[in-house]
Amino acid sequence: MASRAPFVARLAGHMLLLLATLVALAWFLPVPGHLATKLLCGLLSLAAAWALWRAVSRTNAQLTRFVSAIRHEDLTQVFPETHQGSGFDALGETLNAAIRRLREHRAAEAAENRFAATLVDEAPTPILAIDPDGRVELSNKAARRLFGQASGRGIAELMPYGEGFVAALTDVVPGDRRLCRVVLGGLPQRAMVAVTQVERLGRTWRIASVQVIQGELDAAEVATQADLVRVLTHEIMNSMTPVTSLAESAAGLMAEIDQGDDPAIADARIAVETLARRASGIMHFVDSYREFSRAPALARRRFRARTWAEELTRLYRAMPAGEDVALDVSVLPEALMIDGDPELLSQVVLNLLKNGGEAASAHRPAPRVALVIEGLPTGRVRILVEDNGPGVPDASLGEIFLPFFTTKPSGTGVGLSFARQVVLLHHGAIRYAGEPGGGGRFEIVL
Repeated sequence: MASRAPFVARLAGHMLLLLATLVALAWFLPVPGHLATKLLCGLLSLAAAWALWRAVSRTNAQLTRFVSAIRHEDLTQVFPETHQGSGFDALGETLNAAIRRLREHRAAEAAENRFAATLVDEAPTPILAIDPDGRVELSNKAARRLFGQASGRGIAELMPYGEGFVAALTDVVPGDRRLCRVVLGGLPQRAMVAVTQVERLGRTWRIASVQVIQGELDAAEVATQADLVRVLTHEIMNSMTPVTSLAESAAGLMAEIDQGDDPAIADARIAVETLARRASGIMHFVDSYREFSRAPALARRRFRARTWAEELTRLYRAMPAGEDVALDVSVLPEALMIDGDPELLSQVVLNLLKNGGEAASAHRPAPRVALVIEGLPTGRVRILVEDNGPGVPDASLGEIFLPFFTTKPSGTGVGLSFARQVVLLHHGAIRYAGEPGGGGRFEIVL
């Protein structure tokens, strides 16, 4: 009852005042004269009525403003302390507690949303959101690094990234996945596209994750090749070691026996010495390939592409293959930096320049090779080595990066295999991009 007293007392006071002024007005109205008194009683009656209405409607107005603020999601409002009793103070406390709870819930929800957004944005797998109209939204940093300015474009406008990739985004059933090829930095790479769907603002969106697995597949293939080389060289070395030893011993014995007067012994000596040399050559050949099974150590750092290209030019000019072959070098932009191992990359590029120079010299009166180093919009670096030779035959395109494969009579077949190993260590890609009859062209993206 104590909490009700202030409000009831004020309400009773306003009602008594209104009643008193009305009684006085009724008393003086029939009485002739007293015009000023009648006017005063009328004004006091109106004032008392207004005060009573204001007392009754004040809390309702406060409550209306408070509820309206909540309806407009303005959670900064508080219900004022009226100290008028009759349960209004308790109502205010309840409403303020509710608004505090809503603020806490909203803050927790905002924190969860920030966590989820950060989780998606920092995820290493590119994520694309596709609305019902076929517009593509790049949902995280990995997607923006991979596809650049593709956000907001239709699926059909992603055709530069590969027809198979566009088909996967369009046709894959939600909950399913598809292996396809996606063209990144001009290099086709295998990728796994998984699709799901979610409801967003009353519309059904498709969420596609793109996992580029070309690097993993290449690394697994190189590891398998290295294991095979290691096993084969081990077995060949074990088998050839006694053969080589016996052949050298036999050659020594034949040299002691041969006095020059027996043609049969001379022929046998030549045959045994030839066998010994060939066995020794095979041992050296096999021993050199044992290095292929050991991945080179990577000493990665950032270095200027222009300075590196100038050093490559000097090294190439000092090689026999570069004496009579024109070399064109281009670096764009001039301040381009490369993140990698300059020594290992130098071995790769010099080998490609040497191969290109030899091929061009054998087929053109004016042989030429070119080295192009350029930055890509995605932040990667592309290295092109071109020549005006005959190019790689179509029949050999699928085998040029295999260990031991070569099209040159004096080749060892290890250069391109080593190049592939080095590029994969840099998480890059290498491919032959020459057109039939248009010269050789090797493309590396780091």
